[in-house]
Amino acid sequence: MTAATTAHKGGRWIERWDPENEQFWEAEGKHIAKRNLIFSVMSEHIGFSVWSMFSVLALFMGPEYGVDPAGKFFLVAVASLVGATLRVPYGFAVARFGGRNWTIFSAAMLLVPTIALLIVMEPGTSYSTFMLVAVLTGVGGANFASSMTNINSFYPLRLKGWALGMNAGGGNIGVAVVQLLGLLIIAIAGAANPRVLLGVYIPLIIAATVCSALYMNNLGPVKNDGGATREAVKDRHTWIMSFLYIGTFGSFIGYSFAFGLVLTAQFGRTPLQAASLTFIGPLLGSLIRPVGGKLADRLGGARVTLVNFALMTAAVGVVVTASFQASLPLFIGGFIVLFVLTGIGNGSTYKMIPGIYRAKATAKGLTGEAADVYARRLSGASMSLIGAIGAFGGLGINLALRQSFLTSQSGTTAFVFFLGYYVVCSAVTWAVYLRRPAAAAELPAGHAERPQRQPVYAEV
Repeated sequence: MTAATTAHKGGRWIERWDPENEQFWEAEGKHIAKRNLIFSVMSEHIGFSVWSMFSVLALFMGPEYGVDPAGKFFLVAVASLVGATLRVPYGFAVARFGGRNWTIFSAAMLLVPTIALLIVMEPGTSYSTFMLVAVLTGVGGANFASSMTNINSFYPLRLKGWALGMNAGGGNIGVAVVQLLGLLIIAIAGAANPRVLLGVYIPLIIAATVCSALYMNNLGPVKNDGGATREAVKDRHTWIMSFLYIGTFGSFIGYSFAFGLVLTAQFGRTPLQAASLTFIGPLLGSLIRPVGGKLADRLGGARVTLVNFALMTAAVGVVVTASFQASLPLFIGGFIVLFVLTGIGNGSTYKMIPGIYRAKATAKGLTGEAADVYARRLSGASMSLIGAIGAFGGLGINLALRQSFLTSQSGTTAFVFFLGYYVVCSAVTWAVYLRRPAAAAELPAGHAERPQRQPVYAEV
């Protein structure tokens, strides 16, 4: 079997694609998939940078801008909200328009908020104008959903953990890169020159758009499946995994947006001092995400996720202690460990999604190609929803911190709440995916081969 490329609908479409066929995969599939992965990462990476732009620009916004810490938290919360909301239509757009075509469009769309920021980023601009532009930056966060949905279709099940980890990690690192560039600009040009940062990204966005057009493909076999979407919405695992993904990715993006603001508002760091620290956590969390996917491929996503949430609970406990003691070194250390763990958890939870639906297919008595089709349909439909809902965690974190600073001029209360959330996530992971015997709800009543000792999702 070979991939058939046609001029279908005026674009570079591949009409036959079977990554589970090892002969096809080794002969040409993996080379095509790798090329699309590389340029998907490029576009998604810049999207994350634009999405998190206000978390960096907030460090440039001195007293002359007239925006207090609570107002800055609200700006990044608005960007989080819009990015999370748009992930749902973006995820389904891949099958409607083609992965390549939608990547071209979504990359080009990043010019809108970037140019808008270039125009308005100066003292005297009204807060309502900043709010409007924060809404526009949300389009960068939506790129994740379409990118992950697209790459999920290119890779076989056995490599999805690695591929999705690489794709997401390469995108996530855009947060750290924009923060590092912000540090360099503050150090070299000063905090009064935020437009320099925006000027750097305009040619990068154009390059990503052009490369997507030249080197990516659309997959003809990928179609929106309304039945699969309805089934995914009704399936409790979609909502359980959304809850867990709020704890991992929601934490990553929420902390990425908020870390610098907490350092300036709670610990009195200058913009340069804060910028010199903020990029470290997102950088490590992004780099480690593929490792989380790889560990999940080898050890099982549920096991890795459970241990990870337990460690996240301990790490945020360190952050709470440091916050009470006003210990900046302990606070930074605990936060960096927390960032690393969010990255591992991002990889392991996303790996769980296709594994869950493959396990459900087996429990239904499906085998071979029928099981593969079922797993692809349901995991593809659920990924867009899970990715969108998980991103709302970034909104929740920034709103919680905003309220905490309004009431106590400290983020301590919010951190205590986050600790409790991770405890609940640990309990849910264990109860749903590691505790119950395989005979639980997934197998039909009276199933002749109902096993008694292994967890349903031991290999998820």
